[in-house]
Amino acid sequence: MEEPNFDLKDLIWILRRWAWLLVFGILFGSGLSLLINISIAPVYQATTKVLITRTGQFQLSDYTAQLSNLQLTQTYLQLLSTKTVLDIVSERTGIQIEPEDIKTQVIKDTQIIQIDIENSDPNQAALIANSMVEVLIEQNEVIQSGRYNSMEESLRLQKTQIEEEIQNIQRQIEQVSTQSLEQQKSWIEMQISSLQEEEDRLQQEIEEMGVVISLDERQLFDQKSARLDQVQSLLSLYQENYNDLLLTYGSPAQSTIDITNSQLTLLTTTQALYQQFYATVLKDLGTARLARMQNTPDVIQIEIASAPEDPIRPRILVNTIFGALAGFVLIAGIALLRETLDDTLKTPEDVERALGMPVIGFVAEMKHKKNNARDLLIANQPRSPSSDAFRSIHANLELASVQNPIHTILVTSPGTSEGKSTIAVNLAAIISQTGKRVALLDADLRHPQIHILLGLPNDAGISNLFGNHAEIQTVSQTRPDLPDLMIITSGSLPPNSVELLGSDKLRQILNGLQSLVDLVVIDSPPSFIADTQILVSKVDAVLFVIQPGHTHIKAAQNSTELFKRAGARIVGVVMNRIPRDRNYYYSS
Repeated sequence: MEEPNFDLKDLIWILRRWAWLLVFGILFGSGLSLLINISIAPVYQATTKVLITRTGQFQLSDYTAQLSNLQLTQTYLQLLSTKTVLDIVSERTGIQIEPEDIKTQVIKDTQIIQIDIENSDPNQAALIANSMVEVLIEQNEVIQSGRYNSMEESLRLQKTQIEEEIQNIQRQIEQVSTQSLEQQKSWIEMQISSLQEEEDRLQQEIEEMGVVISLDERQLFDQKSARLDQVQSLLSLYQENYNDLLLTYGSPAQSTIDITNSQLTLLTTTQALYQQFYATVLKDLGTARLARMQNTPDVIQIEIASAPEDPIRPRILVNTIFGALAGFVLIAGIALLRETLDDTLKTPEDVERALGMPVIGFVAEMKHKKNNARDLLIANQPRSPSSDAFRSIHANLELASVQNPIHTILVTSPGTSEGKSTIAVNLAAIISQTGKRVALLDADLRHPQIHILLGLPNDAGISNLFGNHAEIQTVSQTRPDLPDLMIITSGSLPPNSVELLGSDKLRQILNGLQSLVDLVVIDSPPSFIADTQILVSKVDAVLFVIQPGHTHIKAAQNSTELFKRAGARIVGVVMNRIPRDRNYYYSS
């Protein structure tokens, strides 16, 4: 089969031919899409944006700062989808939140996170979006404060202890003049014991820390080491004073006044040392708080979510348009596929491309009067478009016979039910109306149709001429409305039509007819019947009848190939039974 070759004109014809189905596809696709979208609950989307910043990042290089910001933003992006955050937001809003209802993304080349919340209620969508930001800010505080809590707690504890020691020393200074030597000795021993216990505890904690890796561990290690130095300095001072007190305690010559002065000096020195420690702790505590502020990222809501007015889906108008487009594309695809797979002849271009022969006639579907279907169209409707179509065929045959006169012409078709007998009858009738004597011969000895189409008896016909028992005049018939048309029907059907048509007697019959008329029109069986293959070699010309959309290309090609091998002259093709409402087939 020859490959279909669609040009723009063919495509337009195809679309026009299938226009009603394309319209149905558009209406069906848009209607189905509309019904589906109406039945779907609308979904609203509320959007909020947060800015993630880090204080003190100016200390980093440009590349390092950029990389750090990217990692920081991605971290908070993941934090938003954690179960902890979702559970808190669900509990706070009273709305069950699913992960698929939340969409987060980092706006390109920024430190801004966009949070999109989808919900069937626009107000709930906005509430969830804003609650997400609130919980994110709270979780950020909780997570970041944990990094510095232990260090600040240790410094605050030291601050409290030093304050208590300073107050205690102040009370001792006020009471030292009234204390006895034994009371001063007991107080110093108690201070030494307390300092030794703290020294042992700090040394053990430092040893347990082992190798310090992280920044937080290093800061805690430095704090404990500094406190150990303070304790050891105080311990040394108290031990030295205790030794001096023991020497005095053992010497009765020493006056009580000297002992009191020595005690006051010790207390004053200790108080000054604790005040230095207190200043150092206050400085370290301020440094820790500053470090916490500088290294804690800020989460700032820069766009508050509001209740959306329109749903994001379903987009009824857009989806309906896409549904209509989908319906059109689907039907157009089916139409093109069917036309591509269709191997029938449909247009004159198809005939010329597949058979290499011109189309010399276009005959539309013939409509007969009701209850009188066998009336001859040419006789009853001489001015109809169909009558004009046969006159056009006759004119083209006249042109074809200018150099090679045509006295006998065979009308055949590649298959059955393509209207070849109707063409033969009406063509013979229209030519007879021009003043020429025409003989119409029914050579279809298998399924004759001439007598049926003309409403004539079939008692005697061409089959009687083969028996040498009848003359042409005795078997021929006429109609009153066509006096110049000699009609010879098939007669009784013989069992050996191939032998009869292949005999010399047929040549004699044709010669006898040519002596009586100007043109012999022969109706034959379809071209695939052996009778036709014999007849084409005995006539001057062959008229090939096809029905658009019904005649297959391969059948027509096989028929024309057989005719050419038999030496037949095919003068042209008649396209018959063209639908009157199908310009695709009939554009005249």
